Amino acid sequence: MTKTILGLSGSLRRASFNAGLLRAAADVAPEGTRIQIGSIREVPLYDADLEAASGLPAAVRTLQAQLAEADGLLLVTPEYNNGVPGVFKNAIDWMSRGEGLAMFVGKPVAVIGASPGGFGTILAQSHWLPVLRTLKAALWTEGRLMVSRAGSVFDDQGNLTDDRTREALRDFLGGFAASLRGA
Repeated sequence: MTKTILGLSGSLRRASFNAGLLRAAADVAPEGTRIQIGSIREVPLYDADLEAASGLPAAVRTLQAQLAEADGLLLVTPEYNNGVPGVFKNAIDWMSRGEGLAMFVGKPVAVIGASPGGFGTILAQSHWLPVLRTLKAALWTEGRLMVSRAGSVFDDQGNLTDDRTREALRDFLGGFAASLRGA
């Protein structure tokens, strides 16, 4: 039986390192595991007045449906100013509205990321912890992947070109996918 992981990149940049890391993850997913790449691009800024007037935006309903069908969630996070990108947090905030909140409860979640700096995305990954705790998600902590100096391992189109990083990604996903076997 194939397990599905919903993968979300927290960057909107066309040649994003994190979108490239997510694409690479889909390419190296272990046998029996499929990574469905979702998109936060069309998610508007959260506005309770908009929600009250119109309900959840279509992009949010799509993400919620993808999350409901997924066995796990992979957050591929950039790090902006030592924290979680606002656009990414905004998407998760929208996804947790209405029936979406229950979809996070107990959902296995793994967090990875790439950054041009020397520390990878260590602070952004840590900043996800209180959010994931509040959502009662099941954070997978058996592995960690932070790609530092991303400019040296991705090409100009944001494609992962480094075999060592690809192998580390493969190992990380193998561990996360194995944890989903009982899901």
